[in-house]
Amino acid sequence: MKIYGAVIIEQGVTFAVISVKHYVTQYTYRLVQTRNELSQFFPNMPIILMSRDQNGEPHYYGRKDIVEFLKSIRVDQIPWKEYTLY
Repeated sequence: MKIYGAVIIEQGVTFAVISVKHYVTQYTYRLVQTRNELSQFFPNMPIILMSRDQNGEPHYYGRKDIVEFLKSIRVDQIPWKEYTLY
């Protein structure tokens, strides 16, 4: 499986931002399930899910302080890369 994401260290906190389809973040159950599944690939770090609305605007889901930080920067400032997960 391939995902598009980034691992970021900001103010001493290491976290992962993962881009997902909008339908993943529409329902709490799916959102929590997806984060739990991804936690095995990004151990011991908060996982923030990012989806875009129909206008292309990003929306972040996860730890509130990290979400606030991500909302304060442009999406293109995130060091995105493709990860292959097995």
